[in-house]
Amino acid sequence: MSGEPFLNPEAERAVAKVHRLMLIATVTTFVAIGAVLFVIGYRVFHLGGSAAPAADVAAALPAGAKVLSTSMGEGRLAITIDLNGKNEVLLFDLATLKPVGTIRLEKKP
Repeated sequence: MSGEPFLNPEAERAVAKVHRLMLIATVTTFVAIGAVLFVIGYRVFHLGGSAAPAADVAAALPAGAKVLSTSMGEGRLAITIDLNGKNEVLLFDLATLKPVGTIRLEKKP
């Protein structure tokens, strides 16, 4: 004898059904893991292409103006300048680099 007990036909069908279910679960798991890895890889390698291309922009400062500081946040670029002893903040939209507004800072008497 081979050492394995013979199964009746009903038990053999049950074992075959369990094997099919295990195969379906294994294939489904590998497909799901592959899909997740594909999405992660796609995002990693194509993320750099989603940024807007850099643009060369020339902005003329008023005569006698000096740049004191620059900062970026919430889609805006803020440039603080000293204009003949008075400070101004020039605001630009980061997406278009067009002027949004100016804030004049003055001392109260």
